[in-house]
Amino acid sequence: MADDDVLVISTAAFIVIAGLSKRKKKKRWWTTKIYRNRLVTRGKLFLNDLMQEDGAHFRNFTRMSSDDFFYLLESIRDKITRSDTHFRKAITAEERLAITLRYLATGDSFSSLQYLFNVSKQVISKFVPEVCKEIINTLSQHVKMNG
Repeated sequence: MADDDVLVISTAAFIVIAGLSKRKKKKRWWTTKIYRNRLVTRGKLFLNDLMQEDGAHFRNFTRMSSDDFFYLLESIRDKITRSDTHFRKAITAEERLAITLRYLATGDSFSSLQYLFNVSKQVISKFVPEVCKEIINTLSQHVKMNG
């Protein structure tokens, strides 16, 4: 074989071997670990715990009774519900409403709410205005104006 042929074969073999021995990339997540564990650690479980108590804790937390909460939830559920994706579970309508009510009741910052519900402040800042809009649209029909 000529030197040129050996060089071409050696180069091709190197390229093939280098391509086969690539390291697998470490799996990347779109969210941090505390938010991935939201379904296990808090969120809906926290709301369920509040509702199982005597009712005063739930009322203090959301500033409304559980009956009023569920009435409002059923009124706006279809408009604030999002679908799960292959990458992550959607934040439930219950959690969206509870976070929004807690924000309206206390004026807590989104940073404070993110640790309470394990939902990132960026996501909270996107859905709170949407939920508020739907609350206004739903409850405006119950407000009677004297003119």
